[in-house]
Amino acid sequence: MKLKEPGIVVGVSNRHVHLSHEDLEKLFGEGYELTPLRPLGQPGQYASEECVELIGPKGSFAKVRILGPVRKNSQVEISRTDSFKLGVTPPVRDSGDIEGTPGIRIKGPLGEIELEKGVIIAKRHIHMLPSDADLYGVKDKDLVSIYCDKEGRKLIFQDVLIRVSEKFALEFHVDIDEANAALLNNGDQVKIIESF
Repeated sequence: MKLKEPGIVVGVSNRHVHLSHEDLEKLFGEGYELTPLRPLGQPGQYASEECVELIGPKGSFAKVRILGPVRKNSQVEISRTDSFKLGVTPPVRDSGDIEGTPGIRIKGPLGEIELEKGVIIAKRHIHMLPSDADLYGVKDKDLVSIYCDKEGRKLIFQDVLIRVSEKFALEFHVDIDEANAALLNNGDQVKIIESF
């Protein structure tokens, strides 16, 4: 197996919510703006101080973090394990691809909304700049395999989506279920497999 260098830093994604400005106001009040708590790996994106409650047919999660800035459409990203507790069956999708996905109820301090769609399990992916894509010999929307070399849990993730933009920073995103399966933590490094 041949691996491409250099390694790519890991970002582990726990359950979170992206809100439209309209939905943010319904939950927190007219004119409300998110309060940045800490920056994320991608430029301009941040975890906010604000949290909401996700309420599904079978269960709920309190204190689910909202990520900013606001988006055109609201979206909820959960793991498969989360889906069992909530009682929803979301598909694995690229972020923003929410047509045909289940909805969910979201409760904030000043109101509730019922999303008709928007709950997904995020497809594992790598954010990269065009210069990174050139370095690794890939292009936007390519699918690659990733090798994780944690002692006792060496693992290969296949069908990893490449996402290329001038707005991105180089980072491999997996949800908490996938990270736990490979013993991955934020800041670990993985490598693209060039060939077997």
